[in-house]
Amino acid sequence: MTIGPIFRAIFIIVTAAALAGCGQSNTYVPPPPPKVMVANPVQQQITRYLEATGNTAAVNSTNLVARVMGYLQEIRYQDGAAVKQGTTLFVIEPEPYRLKLEQAKAAEAGTQATLTQTEAEFQRQQDLASRQVASKATFDSARAARDLAKANVDQARANTEQAAINLGYTQVMAPFDGVVTARQVSLGELVGAGTAPTVLATVVQLDPIYVNFSISEQDVLRIRADMARRGISPADLKGKLPIEVALQTDQGFPHRGVLDYAAPSVNPSTGTLAVRARLDNTDRKLLPGYFARVRVPLLQDDTRALLVPDAALGTDQGGRYLLVVNAEDIVEQRKVTTGPLALGLRVIETGLNPDDRIVVGGLARAIPGQKVEAQMQQLSTESTSSATK
Repeated sequence: MTIGPIFRAIFIIVTAAALAGCGQSNTYVPPPPPKVMVANPVQQQITRYLEATGNTAAVNSTNLVARVMGYLQEIRYQDGAAVKQGTTLFVIEPEPYRLKLEQAKAAEAGTQATLTQTEAEFQRQQDLASRQVASKATFDSARAARDLAKANVDQARANTEQAAINLGYTQVMAPFDGVVTARQVSLGELVGAGTAPTVLATVVQLDPIYVNFSISEQDVLRIRADMARRGISPADLKGKLPIEVALQTDQGFPHRGVLDYAAPSVNPSTGTLAVRARLDNTDRKLLPGYFARVRVPLLQDDTRALLVPDAALGTDQGGRYLLVVNAEDIVEQRKVTTGPLALGLRVIETGLNPDDRIVVGGLARAIPGQKVEAQMQQLSTESTSSATK
């Protein structure tokens, strides 16, 4: 049995080595600090915007009504058609009013003839009176008859003009370029009767179009103070300040217009100022009544904004914060005030310095108060790194 002694020798050697190892002291080696990606904030001159919500509204929207009484004789448009200013849309039977115009013209001609006769008589009596042949009473009577004839001519002329106006009212025309709604009356229907006017249809102007929105009192104070500092009056902005508009389904703000109106006072019940933009709408993409997002570029200054990736921001009960690595490679939590998105990054208004190293990668490994191994990278507005866990 030669195998037994060999196993015993191996066991003795292994046991001796284990006993020798137990005689050495154990030393704890700490793990290396976690690696995180850091970057300085991007410094960029940006356009700051004031954002609001509003609604589109027609520049003009008018009900077409019957201004004279009569039976509807013609409807000269298709429901929903685009029409030009001056286009005849409805015709109320014109014949009765044409006859009244002829009667008025005839009456005017009669009064004119009477005036000619009384004017001649007045001239005769005036000549006789100058030679002291006619009595003063006869002269005064001739002058009164002449003046009455003049008044009758004026009255007849006014009646003729009124009859011509009423005849014109028998043709209901579009007061401006726009789209006509569906008719609310039928052919042969009596319109213009009664005390309330008969609404025939409505014309809505779509180009240009308004966008009504409101801005808060705080924004009004800030903007007016900035304007005063720069020596700019509100009149300088009207028709020149660009307004950008987007609908609910739009990406970005594709619709452009200009400031058209700002209310002279702030509404005390809402604390807002009513503002209106005017936009070209030749393609009719905007319809009155749409909900719209509005963006107004603010006046620029010489300072550069600090921008960071939006994913680098955290939120707690105290608000928004960033994780910053200090000079000793210790992670700090920095409370910041955020602004709008610009160029794909988030504007930081307060709480950040241009040379701060912000944690933009490995956020889950960055614990405030602990040391990390910071690896620097460069941020840009074209390519930004998202914070990763």
